[in-house]
Amino acid sequence: MAVARRLAELIDDDPTPDILVAQLPMDATVCVIGWPDLSGEALLRRGDLAVVVVDPDGLGASFVRRLDRADVSAEVVEPSGLAAAVLASDVVLVEALAVGAGELLATRGSLAAAAVGYCGEVPVWAVVGRGRCLPDPVFAAVVERVGDVRVPWDAEQETVPMALAGFVVRPEGLAPIDDADLSAECAAAPELLRTAIS
Repeated sequence: MAVARRLAELIDDDPTPDILVAQLPMDATVCVIGWPDLSGEALLRRGDLAVVVVDPDGLGASFVRRLDRADVSAEVVEPSGLAAAVLASDVVLVEALAVGAGELLATRGSLAAAAVGYCGEVPVWAVVGRGRCLPDPVFAAVVERVGDVRVPWDAEQETVPMALAGFVVRPEGLAPIDDADLSAECAAAPELLRTAIS
């Protein structure tokens, strides 16, 4: 229990939002998908930014209301306007739920945002908080459990190739994708790879 508490505290004390606060350009327009937790914390602290929130899951509108209460300029965009929102932005933040095997798992809409940013030469920053880099077998198991291969467009999360991001924001700082350390932060526990029998 003591180890579990210590690890939970390390994740709670993730400095990634502090890195974002320091590194995001002044007066930038920033595009995010939904309500990202680490990126959201940073955006709430930067009153000079304009935030464009693409809302694929209904959480984006709530995030915009929260940003408004913090006097941060923000606008919600329907998924149909995703490409225009990305191209009107200075930076696209794609927040990883997990990372492994050259991909990140993120909220649906993130793949389209990263692809449009990459093709439109809008900087895409992958936000990878503490504890989110997994061994490849564990990452594959997570992706398999959250994805719906029968109806992939209804899945709430999707994988995004890391190659679409130009930079990675980690607790250690902001780094070009080729220089970022995305090695696994934990061991591959075999019990996490087993499928439960119902």
